Amino acid sequence: MKYLGIDFGMKRIGLAVSDGAGTIAFPRATLPNDGKVFSQIAQLITDEKVGAIVVGDTRSHGGKDNPVTADAESFVAALEVKITVPIERIWEMWSSIEASRYAPEGKGHDDASAAAVILQRFLDTRRTR
Repeated sequence: MKYLGIDFGMKRIGLAVSDGAGTIAFPRATLPNDGKVFSQIAQLITDEKVGAIVVGDTRSHGGKDNPVTADAESFVAALEVKITVPIERIWEMWSSIEASRYAPEGKGHDDASAAAVILQRFLDTRRTR
């Protein structure tokens, strides 16, 4: 089954998609977080035949909310209403830092790569269960 990984941000949303076997994540796109984002995600789900979504949990290392947590939770709640595939959450702490290690020189942050890190964590965790 294919998975869609989402790195939520107030301005941009990073997306990644797994291979068909659900073993490896690939950065796919960065979308503006605007009124079109849900329809664009729905289209990607249809085009890629995605069976489940993995969204990064924005809470801090200690599990505490941070300034973006409430907005991220609202985004997931709206996504659950608009999208019919199951949605799972996984810890995303330091995903942007990890993704920036693999960025081309001069490019420090890529939201799609951060989404791929989040999704890969989920896929790896699922394999070890």
